[in-house]
Amino acid sequence: MRDVAKHAGVSVSTVSHVINETRHVSTDTRQRVLGAMDALNYQPNRLARSLRVKKTQTIGMIVPDSSNPFFSEIARHIEDYCFEQGYSVILCNSDGDLDKELFYANVLVEKQVDGILFVAVGLSEDNILKLNAQRIPIMLVDRQIPNLPLDSVLADNRRGGWLATQHLIEHGHKRIGCITGFSDLTPSSERVIGYHQALEEHNLGIDETLILQGDFHLQSGYDRANQLLDMNQPPTAIFCGNDLMAIGAMRAAGGRGLRIPDDIAIVGFDDIPIAQFTNPPLTSITQPLKKLGRLSSQLLIERIQKKDLDVAQHMLEVDLAIRQSS
Repeated sequence: MRDVAKHAGVSVSTVSHVINETRHVSTDTRQRVLGAMDALNYQPNRLARSLRVKKTQTIGMIVPDSSNPFFSEIARHIEDYCFEQGYSVILCNSDGDLDKELFYANVLVEKQVDGILFVAVGLSEDNILKLNAQRIPIMLVDRQIPNLPLDSVLADNRRGGWLATQHLIEHGHKRIGCITGFSDLTPSSERVIGYHQALEEHNLGIDETLILQGDFHLQSGYDRANQLLDMNQPPTAIFCGNDLMAIGAMRAAGGRGLRIPDDIAIVGFDDIPIAQFTNPPLTSITQPLKKLGRLSSQLLIERIQKKDLDVAQHMLEVDLAIRQSS
């Protein structure tokens, strides 16, 4: 900075004010300083500035599976919004592992991020409490942690499960299988509750043997669908807890020579972009991925800038995208 000041013929404090925008500097002086910085190839030390003002303009994001198109779509919208607001994003992939989740949470604390967008593994209460003790603003995305008063943005998963099952019932299906995700995740459990509600409203009863747990990946959808289709009375339709499992289920049905939707109807959840390009195109519950990403980012930044805001929980509406698989 001293070299820049000497080159521009100004004081070091004037250079500091230009870099940090802490005081008005005349246009002519500002241009001389910027010209000197360019001539000397001077790069301000952002880390030093961050330590001084105690803000890094950085947000951390922890997701359980960055290879899942659902999370990558959300992450893209989060990054877009944060970039518009002058924040950078550090993306961490926990692989659904609590220890790895805690490791990355500690890394983000060490990096002094201003806030964290958190897609929890499931039983993450202890990890989040440790973060909360650091007084770092946290936004729960897509999932809630019971009994923790934290900001959250998620979709109406219960209604989504109801919409999917209601749609299949309206098309004459009475024996409907369900491939769900992990039971300790609020999206999974809420989608199953919606599935139950639709069946009960039509007096179809609940057959627990038709509900199998997957892990939100293609292979589990394929394996669980084969289990359902091996039953003495296989279902005529399957509601899957996400699109990846639904695509796996479609592969299982196709491998048996079953026609979709004539012999077996399949509905997914999330409406990831690839859902429109499966064969046949997949009927799915549409989550507002763009709104989910941008709203969670917006609210976290508001929390960073004003930490005494009341805790807010936002639930976004879902819809049913009807295509040829049902």
